Amino acid sequence: MKRLHLFVWMVLAGCTVLFSQIRAEPDTIPTNDGDVVIQPITHGSMVLTWKKQIIYVDPYGGVDRYKGLKDPTLILITDIHGDHLHQSTLDDLNLIRAQFVAPKAVKEKLPEAMSRRTAAIENGQTIVFEDMEILAIPMYNLPETEDSRHPKGRGNGYLLTIGGKRIYISGDTEDIPEMRNLTNIDVAFICMNLPYTMDVNQAASAVIAFQPRIVYPYHYRGKDELSDVESFKKQVEDAGVSVEIRLKDWYAE
Repeated sequence: MKRLHLFVWMVLAGCTVLFSQIRAEPDTIPTNDGDVVIQPITHGSMVLTWKKQIIYVDPYGGVDRYKGLKDPTLILITDIHGDHLHQSTLDDLNLIRAQFVAPKAVKEKLPEAMSRRTAAIENGQTIVFEDMEILAIPMYNLPETEDSRHPKGRGNGYLLTIGGKRIYISGDTEDIPEMRNLTNIDVAFICMNLPYTMDVNQAASAVIAFQPRIVYPYHYRGKDELSDVESFKKQVEDAGVSVEIRLKDWYAE
């Protein structure tokens, strides 16, 4: 019987290791009111934990990637595309406590039960959720064309104010004026994947312009390969600005 118990423990331990291997290590950001824990998941998805709030951003990649994490209290969705609004992942998560914040275009695509719990906000609008301020920031492609993958006004980037810290999540955007004009950003998640958003040179130029204190390159899987985030980091560091680039493996397997 002891051998059986040991075997079961080893199997369970092996499962724990397996799930931890498909996620990068989390980071902790101190605020004026407790720490924010940043857990990269994959591509454009992450989990932010602050006090009792568990914020899932663009849940994607299947429920197994979220094993061992607490169930969400808030779901933030940036756009209608399947790597942001991933219905099968949402369907498999325990959303019993979760509220949603999303663009109107996303709310319209959600099943009725989820749509009823969704606050739809447009670019420039702000909502307060449990002591967090959430501002919808434009995200779009340049030049603006009728066949744009990401037309202005459909999707949202987000600027979260949590415990006095300002956290910017770019969503799918290019090097737009609304991003360059941001000020006093503590943490920024910046996308860089052609042909869907911007390349590393555009992303570096934007970051050098608005100088967030900490930057995480994320959403950097392009059509055929991963973007060169090391080049992005070098360009920002060579500019001599006070920006810390943190490279995480958002595509750990």
